[in-house]
Amino acid sequence: MIVLDECGQGAAEYILLFGGVIVIAIATLLIYSQYLKTTNPLNVAGDLDSVRENVKTG
Repeated sequence: MIVLDECGQGAAEYILLFGGVIVIAIATLLIYSQYLKTTNPLNVAGDLDSVRENVKTG
C-alpha cells in the first residue's frame, strides 16, 4: 500500500540536506585539524605574558 500523503516530504529532505552539510563540515575539520594546529601562529599564553611584561615595565 502506497501512501500518497507527502506533506512532510520537503521538511524531511531539508533535514537530510542539513545533516549532510554538517557531516561534511565535521569531516573537513577532522581532516584539517592537524594542519590548523601546526600552522596557527597564535600563542595565547605567550602573548599574555608579553602584554603583562610590557604593562609592568610601562
